[in-house]
Amino acid sequence: MVSPSSERWCARSTEPTAMAAAIPYATPPRPLADAFGFFRAWLQDPLRVAAVAPSSQALGRLITSGLCERTGPVVELGPGTGVFTRALLERGVRPEDLVLVEAQPDFAEALRLRFPDVRTLCMDAARLRTHAPFCDRPIGAVVSGLPVLSMPPRQVLAILKGSFDRMAPDGAFHQFTYGPRCPVRPEILARLDLEATRVGRTLANIPPAAVYRIRRKGAPPHDRASERVSASESAASA
Repeated sequence: MVSPSSERWCARSTEPTAMAAAIPYATPPRPLADAFGFFRAWLQDPLRVAAVAPSSQALGRLITSGLCERTGPVVELGPGTGVFTRALLERGVRPEDLVLVEAQPDFAEALRLRFPDVRTLCMDAARLRTHAPFCDRPIGAVVSGLPVLSMPPRQVLAILKGSFDRMAPDGAFHQFTYGPRCPVRPEILARLDLEATRVGRTLANIPPAAVYRIRRKGAPPHDRASERVSASESAASA
């Protein structure tokens, strides 16, 4: 089920102008080197990478909207060059509350060097079914850079089930897509008793992308003030 409204986790404003200009526990970004490395990875395995360029900062701000230091443990799936990782840290998510799950060894090694205080696991995202990244602590959110549209439905089902089995009752799965609708099939959402909310869309990405937030049906609602902040960020990313 896809809902047309948007939600927000943290009411305090985290507009781009209010974010920190630098992160003390991360090396500076390298846009040109990242773009070249990403394109080379796409040439080697286009189905797994599924994009010719890294995600933009605008998409990073959009997909992390609503997350902050109070979200608790966050798992990022398919971080690639770390655009969403950097956005999460700028939002206030603590390095010790963030785990990166990257299947590509070259990307995983680069992430370890770039974010030394953040734990990086080189493994398939579907292994969340058997691997607890925060032991007994429930996950507050999952941020996904995975190419869900190019994945077999069975694999998507395994990733979502593994994520929600370890997620707090009000946790959410944040997913972007280049397509016109939620990239997770309705039958998968129905099978896991989930619903998808379109958060927003940004043209400042190659190609333009939209973000969906997937949650359990009947999960505790968030306040309207938070929704307004999320909507304003979505408009700013367009």
